[in-house]
Amino acid sequence: MKKQRQGTILEIIRSEDVDTQEELAERLRQQGYRVTQATVSRDIRELKLSKVSAGGGRQKYAVMSQKNQKAEDRYIRALRDGFVSMEPAQNLLVVRTASGMAMAVAAALDSLNLPEVVGCIAGDDTVFAAARSKEEAAALAGKLNGLLDR
Repeated sequence: MKKQRQGTILEIIRSEDVDTQEELAERLRQQGYRVTQATVSRDIRELKLSKVSAGGGRQKYAVMSQKNQKAEDRYIRALRDGFVSMEPAQNLLVVRTASGMAMAVAAALDSLNLPEVVGCIAGDDTVFAAARSKEEAAALAGKLNGLLDR
């Protein structure tokens, strides 16, 4: 049942722009699956789905190709190598880096296509990652903690 459900998830995201777990769960229910958001969340993690730009400021789930996964791994490595600390400041996340690493960390943040990141500005050892709100800046900090395995 799990493999069948996950196969259906892959079919759904290849044919439609699905941008939330709730939307994906609803699509599965429409196809006869009894799922909870926790089940969908586990499936997304197991299938290694990622959010990518769908244009117009929207995001959608997509399957990461092996090539994309390797690129994502490099970005995460750049974050881990350069990261020192972070602190939310209103709708900004101020990320401190090792000296000379801010550009690499900012490029990684931009390239990971995190929906909370509107854009980044980098100096020598500091990155300002702009989000749309204080809440999104806090959510971004949480995601980065997860990526950094902290």
